[in-house]
Amino acid sequence: MSSILDVARIKRDFPIFQAEMRGGKRLVFLDSGATSQKPIQVMDAEREFYSKHNAAVHRGSYYLAEQASEAYEGARARVAAFLDVSAEEVIFTKSATESLNLLAVSFERSTGMLGINAGDEIVVSELEHHANLLPWQQLAKRTGAVLKWFEMNPDGSLDLSDIDRVITPRCKVVAITHLSNVLGSVPDIAPIIAAAHAVGAVFVLDGCQSVPHQPIDIATLDIDFLVFSGHKALGPTGIGVLWGRAQLLEQMEPYLYGGSMIETVTMTGATWASAPKKFEAGVPNMAQAVGLAAGLEYLSEVGLPSIHNWEMQLTDHAIRGLNSIEGVKVIGPQGIENRGGVISFVIAGLHPHDVGQVMDQYGVAVRTGHHCAWPLIRKLGLAGTTRASFYLYNEMADVDVFLESVIGARDYFGKR
Repeated sequence: MSSILDVARIKRDFPIFQAEMRGGKRLVFLDSGATSQKPIQVMDAEREFYSKHNAAVHRGSYYLAEQASEAYEGARARVAAFLDVSAEEVIFTKSATESLNLLAVSFERSTGMLGINAGDEIVVSELEHHANLLPWQQLAKRTGAVLKWFEMNPDGSLDLSDIDRVITPRCKVVAITHLSNVLGSVPDIAPIIAAAHAVGAVFVLDGCQSVPHQPIDIATLDIDFLVFSGHKALGPTGIGVLWGRAQLLEQMEPYLYGGSMIETVTMTGATWASAPKKFEAGVPNMAQAVGLAAGLEYLSEVGLPSIHNWEMQLTDHAIRGLNSIEGVKVIGPQGIENRGGVISFVIAGLHPHDVGQVMDQYGVAVRTGHHCAWPLIRKLGLAGTTRASFYLYNEMADVDVFLESVIGARDYFGKR
């Protein structure tokens, strides 16, 4: 495969790459799994909103308020187009974490097929980020529901050999990551979705590590809910997305109460507006939504298939390089099949935090620790890992510096 991205041109759109790191080193940013860098187009979109259109959306009949509302709803339409769904199915939150908590709280308050009661079952996996574990774990504790999970195989895949035992007729919700933020592994979700729907359960997909990096076909996946974070998709912090099937959103109870989410209010009761307004109480993150729309537009113009293809080239080069370094072990998939551009590794005898500090001297920014996935790290029998994650603004030279810094960390501590 050859590169089909003009990374040099792309990098010019990201002002942060002009910054100098320690010792005058250039920035080699390999922590996009935690948060992405922002192109000038996103910054300009937010700046333009605040400088030309700033007003509370859906609240005024004056010109600025109309412009602000148009910009905000235009951002919703942009997200809908990106996902190829109806705009009425797109809910803005402050993060994917809030999106998942919204679902858990709403299911607790709802009745019928979405209501969670004592004895019902909720299914997750050992691959989950805390954001897709704790809301369901705590929901089970509050309601008396039973939390179950798929275990992880040594290669980072999920063990589906007993899928009928994990997903039973008592199951109401299945929530699984689309791509592990620790291992980069892509679980086989198709049979899980089919099993969930066979017993009448809904399927929630955590798309934080996949939606910004590869094309997602919601219709083909046949999922019921999808969440992702704006700040991992070139957008600002403080904005997240929840997509849900319209018929399910209408059955759900609100998560927050306040202005804009009501149909009628008296001193003794209220009725709710239809989705998405029902789930967007208060003045929303308007400029952040506009910034997210600009980020998604940028990704669409570059092309998600091209981005994914390039990330896999970077990942292949990195894995091959790591596997050639004595004392280094890649954790999870050893190739680029069924994986994304996230690589975790350990250096024998070294704590990940020490490794990351030495790599920082080379200008290399990586994540170290448990990656908000303690159960997974414990399952691996590790204290943590060092993690590199790639994006459209990384180049092959970044991987070479990364590999040099890994060798430097190993040798610095005399672990060769």
